Amino acid sequence: MRAPTSTYRLQVTADHDLHEAARRLPYLHALGVDWVYLSPILAAEPGSDHGYDVVAHDRVDASRGGAEGLAAVSAEARRLGMGVLVDIVPNHVGVATPVECGWWWDLLRRGRGSAYAPAFDVDWAAGDGRIRIPVVGDDDLLPDGGIAHLTVVGDELRYHDNRYPLADGTGAADGTDPDAVHARQHYELVSWRRADAELNYRRFFAVNTLAGVRVEDPEVFAASHVEIRRWFDQGLVDGLRVDHPDGLRDPRGYLEDLAGLTGEGYVLVEKIIEPGEELPRSWATAGTTGYDALAHVDRVLTDPAAQPALDALEARLRGAPVDWPQLVHDRKREVADGMLQSEVRRIVRECLPLVEQGASAEGVLRDAVAELLACFPVYRSYLPEGREHLDQAFAGARERRPDLAAAYDLLEPLLGDPAADPARRFQQTSGMVMAKGVEDCAFYRYSRLTSLNEVGGDPEVFSLAPERFHELMGERQRDWPHAMTTLSTHDTKRGEDVRARVTALAEAPAEWEAALDRLLELAPVPDPGFAALLWQAALGAWPLSRERLHAYAEKAMREAGDRTTWTAPDETYEKAVHAAVDAAYDDPRVREVLTGLVDSVAGAGWSNAVAAKLLSITMPGVPDVYQGSELWEQSLVDPDNRRPVDFERRVRLLDELRAGARPGLTAGADDPGTAKLRVVHTALTLRRDRADLFTSYAGLAATGPAAGHALAFDRGGALTVVTRLPRGLAARGGWADTVLPLPAGRWTSALGPGRGLEGDVRLADLLAELPVALLTKEDA
Repeated sequence: MRAPTSTYRLQVTADHDLHEAARRLPYLHALGVDWVYLSPILAAEPGSDHGYDVVAHDRVDASRGGAEGLAAVSAEARRLGMGVLVDIVPNHVGVATPVECGWWWDLLRRGRGSAYAPAFDVDWAAGDGRIRIPVVGDDDLLPDGGIAHLTVVGDELRYHDNRYPLADGTGAADGTDPDAVHARQHYELVSWRRADAELNYRRFFAVNTLAGVRVEDPEVFAASHVEIRRWFDQGLVDGLRVDHPDGLRDPRGYLEDLAGLTGEGYVLVEKIIEPGEELPRSWATAGTTGYDALAHVDRVLTDPAAQPALDALEARLRGAPVDWPQLVHDRKREVADGMLQSEVRRIVRECLPLVEQGASAEGVLRDAVAELLACFPVYRSYLPEGREHLDQAFAGARERRPDLAAAYDLLEPLLGDPAADPARRFQQTSGMVMAKGVEDCAFYRYSRLTSLNEVGGDPEVFSLAPERFHELMGERQRDWPHAMTTLSTHDTKRGEDVRARVTALAEAPAEWEAALDRLLELAPVPDPGFAALLWQAALGAWPLSRERLHAYAEKAMREAGDRTTWTAPDETYEKAVHAAVDAAYDDPRVREVLTGLVDSVAGAGWSNAVAAKLLSITMPGVPDVYQGSELWEQSLVDPDNRRPVDFERRVRLLDELRAGARPGLTAGADDPGTAKLRVVHTALTLRRDRADLFTSYAGLAATGPAAGHALAFDRGGALTVVTRLPRGLAARGGWADTVLPLPAGRWTSALGPGRGLEGDVRLADLLAELPVALLTKEDA
């Protein structure tokens, strides 16, 4: 397997297509990048800005540059000696515009008789032989059961702007009763409200317009990978990133099929690992896309001493101490009973024939399955692997709901049988419940320190000691040396440098509490806990436009779902939140408090940011740089993190660096980020050009009064040193009298002028220019 030494993620869109990506490769190569990493490029829904709503598997999206664009990227990458990694979406297809997805259109037209029926996971019996399409608005449901704004036009049924095919022989001349025509179709247009409990096709999470695909079927796998196969047959692509493997029926089998298709090429999985969990060793993958690494980096830079004070603040804001495990359980149960009840009901429908229970047992079994999903401790199991997680779920459910003991007795042998359909579907569902309940809800109801509320991390785990970080990195080097490391992705809730600045609040909890109290006084929000989350976002991303902060506030409060929701907005509550946002721009008193806090922590935030970046690039694994994050990455949750990147500015600044510029950091919020670019360029180039210096891992320990503020490790000839807890350094007299004993040999600083370094080196000298250092062994 050929593995990259680093990757650089590009979001390929109609405005920044594959041809534009090809034009950017010389810059990426000069930056030090080894492989370019492309977001999904198969044909997607018209106007899609992310590409995860694939509508056709036999071609590259024309709006993203088409086959010619991919050929251009590949040719330029080959010229520069670079590889190409592409994000693929095996779990689902986009069906928002049915006519665009040929498979779905044919399924709607022909029903179970469609050649593409095996591709979709439809429970036909539950819909009386019809697929339920939840698109009808409340005002269009007529008392007689008909649907307003339904028309027949030619061989199509129209509902507003939505178009659906007519089955052969079911149409009539224009002007005939559209409800009668609708009744003869293989699909049924129903109220959007029925999706939660009555949908009868598998989808991506709770997104009705993303229909699940059955890639476990060999013919479906072949048909859905025909273009991907061409990429490898023609040598256009070198590796793949697999989106959402937890949605697949059999992730292990799928990865084995993919290994056959790619010739055992480099494959990563977008898999979230909970603390203490391990990626199945049996999978044909180089590892995850790096959320686990992100969590370790963020926490090793967090001051553990702040936890009691921030716990107390959160308890005061919420009116009581927050029980995070209980919050997670309750939100997951809410999801299982609510937006994903359709999936729970389907699991039960598959169980009923196997447990010899009458229809009267259905409600009890639904209750039990929902409780098991709420108690499941990780995203999913992969039976027989991960059986211990299922056992934990049963134990937790029995403790919480002993009244359901008989139902658990019926379910346990079924859900524990790797060959049983209910077990397979339960495994596909548990990750959906976790994602919607935790990432997309609980994360927005907990504001203790929001830099820890990140995909792949457990907010309850506050910090990580350097010694434990070294242990984890040693394990990573041993077990998953080619897994990805990352700090920002298109799915992160906050960009890496937003988190880095928020993390600095852990070194000044009293200052943060005082500022927050003043903000709550000047710009009151009905929920002070949510206000803390909102003001941390503003702090981390400041300066940002009014429009961006309003957009974040709307998404965050609706995802939290406790005061207002997407489907039932509370106008009074939302107006108060938006008024607080406006106050940051219109009320000089609010602005003074916010900018004063920004000015106080900005310097420490930048120090955390470059430390995190150097750690992520030089620690075990394959570092990924999310587009634009070689300078400050202060995006908030999507779609904010998919904003266009000013590559021309980056090209210009990199040229200045390569011509000899040596920018440092300033303490102000207006720092241009060129010091970060300097670190990224130096570290990426060293990883690519001297991969032999990164073949092992050994943690190092400084000595002296500020030793706890340094984190260092040797990768086998490349040595990384970063500053931890920068605000506390002044209280300990800076780096005076603190030294780092270097491993044997003579060392050269890649970021500074030092040469011939050996023995005990003063950190005051090593970190005089930047809060980080990267050394290479001279005799290497």
